[in-house]
Amino acid sequence: MKTIYKVSLIILLFILIGYPGSPVFSQGISSTELIKGAKEYDAKTITYTGEAIGDVMIRGEFAWVNINDGENALGAWLSASLAKEIEFTGSYKTRGDSLEVTGIFNRACLEHGGDLDIHVQKLRKISPGMKINRSLQPDKRNLSLILFGALFLIWILTLFRHK
Repeated sequence: MKTIYKVSLIILLFILIGYPGSPVFSQGISSTELIKGAKEYDAKTITYTGEAIGDVMIRGEFAWVNINDGENALGAWLSASLAKEIEFTGSYKTRGDSLEVTGIFNRACLEHGGDLDIHVQKLRKISPGMKINRSLQPDKRNLSLILFGALFLIWILTLFRHK
């Protein structure tokens, strides 16, 4: 009977403390938290997740990319070799790659003119981006034609009225 209690106690300890063999994942932080708590996070290693947007701007051996977590976009400075892993950036016609970056957060980066940025040390692609096919919706097309016709009719009536 005492053996069952010992085994139960060991299992309970593993559950409460955490099994030592289990993987540990870093917890990401939102852009809003980073912006509001910029002093607290300055010069610390953080993990930030979001969609690559705009253009990947290669600057010699490094590159800039903006990463949007749905609240704000933050600039990320990373090696050009890491930047090559980014295939899609978000725009009207594409959904950007979903990225998780880990690096040093800078509240006012001296290297980049006092800008708030992340100097990326590690990049992981969570999911790839894709092209978005946008087609004209028939209801919107029909409404546009009706409104254009009404505008044309008003224009014609206005011309005859002034003559």
